[in-house]
Amino acid sequence: MGHIVGAIRTPRDKWVEAGLQALAAGGPDAVRVEALAKRLGVTKGGFYGYFADRDALLTAMLDAWERESIDEVIERVEREGGDPKAKIQRAGMLTFSSDRLLPIDLAVRGWARHDEAVAERLRRVDNRRMELLREMIGTFCADPDEVEARSVLAFCAAIGAHFLAADHGGRTRAQVLAHVGDLLLNRPRPAPGERPRG
Repeated sequence: MGHIVGAIRTPRDKWVEAGLQALAAGGPDAVRVEALAKRLGVTKGGFYGYFADRDALLTAMLDAWERESIDEVIERVEREGGDPKAKIQRAGMLTFSSDRLLPIDLAVRGWARHDEAVAERLRRVDNRRMELLREMIGTFCADPDEVEARSVLAFCAAIGAHFLAADHGGRTRAQVLAHVGDLLLNRPRPAPGERPRG
């Protein structure tokens, strides 16, 4: 007697990942169950084995983004070690320079402008990022007001660089941002001809 082989369900994390990719590409309105099923090459029936509805998926997506952009970034920064200045730079690179997290982060920021629950989640994530900046900058800067100012400026430079359309008088954006990092982190500037940081 033969046996019936059940269909292999698409794993839950595949739905979440497809949702994050859709969010990054088109904002929250692009996260539609039918479109995700098509992208995954499956029927939408499997979706409901994991999620009660689209809102449950959106929550799972925000959970995944928060975990990856905070917990996993901090874990990697600590694991790879280095002085506080190197840790700040690594955290910024992992979060705001990657093809993975940056588009999601920017999409969440846009979404938060229209959804208070998402804004609260973003506030929590940004507060944890600011805590890390304060802690690291506080190791070489004793003035609490200056620590806060440097932390805000570093955060604004990391995010704002992706929205700024200005030219930089013969300098590349990377050169200017490297100098910004040197100023904020109290690092000596590279000598002429020396390779810039970052």
